[in-house]
Amino acid sequence: MTDTTFTILLGGNLAITERLRDALVGSRFIAADSGMRHATELGVVPELWVGDFDSTSGKLDRAFPEVPRLPYPAAKAVTDGEIAVTEAIARGASRLVLAGALGGERSDHAFQHIVHALSLAERGFPVLLTSGEEEATPLLSGSIDIDLPQGSLFSVLGLTELTGLTIRNVRYPLDDFHLPFGSSRTISNVAEGAVQFSLASGKALILARPFDLTGA
Repeated sequence: MTDTTFTILLGGNLAITERLRDALVGSRFIAADSGMRHATELGVVPELWVGDFDSTSGKLDRAFPEVPRLPYPAAKAVTDGEIAVTEAIARGASRLVLAGALGGERSDHAFQHIVHALSLAERGFPVLLTSGEEEATPLLSGSIDIDLPQGSLFSVLGLTELTGLTIRNVRYPLDDFHLPFGSSRTISNVAEGAVQFSLASGKALILARPFDLTGA
């Protein structure tokens, strides 16, 4: 199957960095409402623009007249971001980048992006959430490697009890560790290159700060 990445442009903060640009190479794009503003900064033209357009400025509206739109009423049962993800999957997405998913003015939206990403990972879709400065990756049972700069900070946020958690190539390694739900034991670790994670059971989020070397 072709590895087709779709980037969903969301309304949260997005710092345009070379690391972000590298992550988006070869991606297709769908914008969710005001997330279209990131298209200008990235120099891309999304293939679809969805939402109720309640947070879209007239200036942004005029900047992309050629992009096909899928309008929804403001009184709808799902967020613009979820609509955009659904459209991406319908168009053949096998991997998703949620750009602008972290931070911003609405903590409820940011949290929803996180739990939505976990549900997508459970369905077999690799997902990266990013603000350009922070990156988040779901961690479910199994193994995953994440390439992080030497000395950069990351945390593992347990969203349930975690069993069999192993973290290698870091300052504070763990092996077959049991993390009770609510524990802060896995906050603020330091990468020593590509970090190896494995988990026997549970649901977690790996939150990395690739440019934060304060723990070095």
